[in-house]
Amino acid sequence: MRFVDTHTHLYRESYPDNFEEVARRAIEAGVDKMILGCVNRDTPAWLQEAVSLFPDNFFILIGLHPEDTKADFEDDLTQIEVHLDDPNVVGVGEIGLDYYWDRTFEKEQREAFYRQLCWARDRQMPLSLHIRSAYNDAIEILKQFRPGELSGVMHCFSGGIQEAEWAVKHGFALGVGGTVTFKNSKVQDIVAHVGLENVVLETDAPYLAPVPHRGQPNESSYIPIIAQKVADIFQVSLQTVADITTENAYRIFTKLTR
Repeated sequence: MRFVDTHTHLYRESYPDNFEEVARRAIEAGVDKMILGCVNRDTPAWLQEAVSLFPDNFFILIGLHPEDTKADFEDDLTQIEVHLDDPNVVGVGEIGLDYYWDRTFEKEQREAFYRQLCWARDRQMPLSLHIRSAYNDAIEILKQFRPGELSGVMHCFSGGIQEAEWAVKHGFALGVGGTVTFKNSKVQDIVAHVGLENVVLETDAPYLAPVPHRGQPNESSYIPIIAQKVADIFQVSLQTVADITTENAYRIFTKLTR
């Protein structure tokens, strides 16, 4: 049984004491393909180290996280964009809008988001979108592109049914992680509504660990726990969830190697 973790931060900076051990645990758990999220200008070096140690297992996203988008974002984008041609890069991310904690730089966030969407369009690369407390603005920006120009994953999806329907209609799968295991999580209803064909699995490790590890550092090795909850929602086997979500990941991230 094989899985793809379509969004994780499993690199040494997140796991300074046991990075290689955590990576091996994931691979042993059947999570043998992991896509590493980029957040700022420093991240590409961390990603490259992970790939150099586990070249068959780690793949890279390149982008500027909305929470890392500040007044000097233009310089950040210049330094980050040069990494898009790396052969291990499978998408643009994680990018988007996040108004949850701080709206000081929301204008800069919107401009950086649009610029990076253009990177994806021009290179025909999939996206990993981080959107929190900003779905209206994010969708308005996405609407500036023609149908079919953009595709990818709504990472750590936190919107409602309306946003989920818009996403799948416009070429985006929903990234489902540990929150689907939380008691009374609305993500469970949304997953059931959009169907397994529109779902990919992710951890966002080391954040958002699933039950029974909630509150502890997350790991990509916990993907089977998330998959089992999804299997329970659809009343199908764990193998079925593994097969369908893995194929969904390969369909979206076409540069992933099997």
